[in-house]
Amino acid sequence: MEKRLIVIGGGPGGYVAAIRAAQLGLQVQLIERERLGGICLNWGCIPTKALLKSAEVLEYLLQAEAYGFKTSAPQIDFPQIIQRSRQVADKMSRGIDYLMRKNKIEVIQGTARLLSSKEVEVTSEKGEKRRLQASHIIVATGARAANLPHIQIDGKTVLGYREAMTLPKQPESLLVIGAGAIGVEFSYFYHTLGTRVTLVEALPHILPREDEEIARELEKIYRKKGLTILTSTQVTSLEKTRKGVKATLQTPKETLVVEAEKALLAVGITPNTENLGLEELGIKLEKGRIPVDAYYRTSVPGVYAIGDVLSTPALAHVASMEGILCVEHIAGLNPQPLDYSTIPSCTYCQPEVASMGLTEKAAREKGYEVQVGKFPYTASGKASALGKNEGFVKLIFEAKYGELLGAHIIGPNATELIGELIVARRLEITGHELAKTIHPHPTLSEAIMEAAAAAYGEVIHL
Repeated sequence: MEKRLIVIGGGPGGYVAAIRAAQLGLQVQLIERERLGGICLNWGCIPTKALLKSAEVLEYLLQAEAYGFKTSAPQIDFPQIIQRSRQVADKMSRGIDYLMRKNKIEVIQGTARLLSSKEVEVTSEKGEKRRLQASHIIVATGARAANLPHIQIDGKTVLGYREAMTLPKQPESLLVIGAGAIGVEFSYFYHTLGTRVTLVEALPHILPREDEEIARELEKIYRKKGLTILTSTQVTSLEKTRKGVKATLQTPKETLVVEAEKALLAVGITPNTENLGLEELGIKLEKGRIPVDAYYRTSVPGVYAIGDVLSTPALAHVASMEGILCVEHIAGLNPQPLDYSTIPSCTYCQPEVASMGLTEKAAREKGYEVQVGKFPYTASGKASALGKNEGFVKLIFEAKYGELLGAHIIGPNATELIGELIVARRLEITGHELAKTIHPHPTLSEAIMEAAAAAYGEVIHL
């Protein structure tokens, strides 16, 4: 019998699952209520990187004399920066449209609701209803910006990430609540453009999921650049004023009042699992998320879930791989379950931050005896030639066998360099093997080889 698949949600989990399913011979229908590409392509990963590139270019222009150029002070065209970001997102979304046509995937605009394990009802914007049937259904509806109980996004004064990347006018001041990847990236962007930014984090350091040493280094760099960072700080109240917002902050030492033209709430995400008919079908949610097994099967046969609706890392590349493995299992292949210890985490500020695996603290808490190797970019010839020698590479190895437990990078092109270390862990390369692997000179990637060598007291250029 011909296998039919319905995918609910056209983000990086859903559209990738749809394409892989089509490659494997399934008849696929994809339901999307907004635009193909989801939050990542339209409101997250892609357009924010375009904004961050504009900030990086401005940094280069401001430092032009150091590279041998005399220029006048650059003039910031904020609407043009925003427009370029939207153009990049629009181009990529059109590319997904093309991929759907190429793979003969039927795209249906509307809001989906499961009626059974084999039937989905789609309601269009005009209220028209259509019923679809398939032997398999994948829920890939993603997530949205989360609110706090006492702070709600209104889209005008208190912003979510969507509004923060499409403002018609650059704010003079910005209060950023939450210093995860989203909060840090927007803080870097607006601070570089000249907005007065205050970044607030309730936990002891920014990027709380990263290795503490990496996070402290980024804090040091940003404080030196004039960005105000308040860690271990709670926003106890936020009120709107005629000029913007006034926040009361409780630090470990004192109570502060901070006023700003805009506030950005960047405290995480909420899964889009409401009104899908999941619980009526017998799928019990856990804190709003869908429980699944290693192949993304829910408790109801024939219904699967991937991406940000799960309790797995809410990252586009995770959703995409989950989608691929899910449909390969549906198609009767024998894919290996995803090894979540090899998932890369990236923050695209400058300097960039990227990591994989355990932090040093987590490795020690798990009982590992570790050997840690570090190599600073101040000792890298390529980094010095680039004029970007802030940061370092930090590698964590299990002492007895040399297993790579974690990799942490802060510095230029960190988000590109981390890929080598993911491959190294996946192929079970030891620290000694990594240290003895020839890297081209001069490159930033040499810092990986040198950091591995440092773990064993064999570093050359330090």
